Amino acid sequence: MKETVGALAGALLESEKTVVFTGAGMSTESGLPDFRSPGGLWGKYRPEELASTEALNRNFENFASFYRQRIATIGEVKPNKGHLILAEWERRGIISAIVTQNVDGLHQAAGSKTVWELHGTLRKVRCQSCGKEYPAEMYSTETACEKCRGKLRPAVVLFGEMLPEDALSAGMELASSCSLFLVLGSSLAVSP
Repeated sequence: MKETVGALAGALLESEKTVVFTGAGMSTESGLPDFRSPGGLWGKYRPEELASTEALNRNFENFASFYRQRIATIGEVKPNKGHLILAEWERRGIISAIVTQNVDGLHQAAGSKTVWELHGTLRKVRCQSCGKEYPAEMYSTETACEKCRGKLRPAVVLFGEMLPEDALSAGMELASSCSLFLVLGSSLAVSP
C-alpha cells in the first residue's frame, strides 16, 4: 500500500497536466449513496421509473417526489476530505480540472473551480419547456415555471437524454491532453 501511495504521489508531482475523473464513490463518505453497489440507489429504485424522460413525462408526481428527496439530501451533506484535498490540489496547481459524473455539487462546495459536470447538477432546476433555471431549493414547493408554467425538473441528465455538449467536449479534450488521468470513486461502468 505504501508503495502504491508513493507511486501515485510521484506521478502527481511529475505530471505536467493532471485531470481527475470522479464518480459517485467520491461522495459516499459525505453520506450520499452510490448507484450500483449493494445498497446503492438503483438497488432500491428502478432508474427507468424515476430518473428517465419517460418518468418525467408519464408519472411526473413520482418523478418530482424522488428528486425533491434527492435535492433535500444533497442540501444536508458537506464536502468530505477527498473533495477538500482535490480543491487544495487545484489551488496549488497539482491538478488542472475535475470531470465528474456526480450531480451533488460537492466539488464546487469544497472550493474547486474547474469542474465539468457530465451528468448535470441537482443544485439547479430548469423548465422543461423554456429552459429557465432556478435554484434547486425552489423545487421543494414549486414544480411549475414562473415564466411559462412549464414543468420544472432538476438540471441533471436523465436516462434517455444526451450529455451536455460543453461538458462532454471539455471532458474529452482534458482526457486526451493530460499527462495523468486519475479516476476516483467510479467503476467506469456508466457510459459515459
